[in-house]
Amino acid sequence: MSQTEQSMEERILQAVKRTLTNVVRDTATPHGMRHPLSDATIEDLRQCLSLISARERELAAAAGRELTARPRTAGEPSGTDKVIRLVRKPGDKDD
Repeated sequence: MSQTEQSMEERILQAVKRTLTNVVRDTATPHGMRHPLSDATIEDLRQCLSLISARERELAAAAGRELTARPRTAGEPSGTDKVIRLVRKPGDKDD
């Protein structure tokens, strides 16, 4: 769906969600280290992201759309990734 097909509210929700998840990602600490954000702030972030997701589902349902986008981890293949071999392995045939 293009941005012109999205309502202003949907675009605002996406921008806020992207900003909050970037804050979480930028402040992430290695396991065992104390996080720079307080436990209360972390819980507030979780609640905000949960509310945003719930509202996005409501807006999609009201518009008759399914939410098919799913979050991906950094190393997860997207399905459009292609492996390009740069060096021939011994025993490879010429293509």
